[in-house]
Amino acid sequence: MKPGLFITVEGTEGVGKTTNMDFVEQWLRSKGLDVLRTREPGGTPLAETLRELLLAPREEVVDPTAELLLVFAARAQHFNQLICPALAQGKWVLCDRFTDATYAYQGAGRGLDSALIAQLEKVVQGPLRPDCTLLLDIDVNIGLERARSRGDLDRFETETIAFFERVRDCYLARAKAESSRFRVVDAGQSLGEVQRDIDRVLEELLQR
Repeated sequence: MKPGLFITVEGTEGVGKTTNMDFVEQWLRSKGLDVLRTREPGGTPLAETLRELLLAPREEVVDPTAELLLVFAARAQHFNQLICPALAQGKWVLCDRFTDATYAYQGAGRGLDSALIAQLEKVVQGPLRPDCTLLLDIDVNIGLERARSRGDLDRFETETIAFFERVRDCYLARAKAESSRFRVVDAGQSLGEVQRDIDRVLEELLQR
């Protein structure tokens, strides 16, 4: 049994993950908890290098299987070198995206077999899964408008509306199938309302 708790934050583009990650981190620290904040892909120097390869726009078509393997290569390094040691030390790990994003983006978005993703998940993570996943959900068109107003887009942010609809549908299906782990928050509300909902989720998690 691990003494720390593992919280992930998921969602499509423009849901406000960065702003709400800030809120969650500050909330947890205000309770006196030792928090490690990290992200995927990334989290370690090697994983951050792989992140740059994955996100950079390029003329060459990236094969979906190559993309998937790069994602899991970054995850293996991140998981074994940062996440697991932090949990073993009793830290609360707060991660911007994790394997649910792979099922959504590479599985539903790219059309790769979820069974293949599940095999890689087992190889890299064994039985460990997040204790709680906050899914920030928003209408795809609204989210993309927000994302595109920020300026330069990465390779994923230039995908089609249909791609992101598949990603969102997958996230919601996973949340329904694993309702004990997921907490869905309507990210289309005002920021205050979003963070009130997140506050309730965190209070519940702390009580547990």
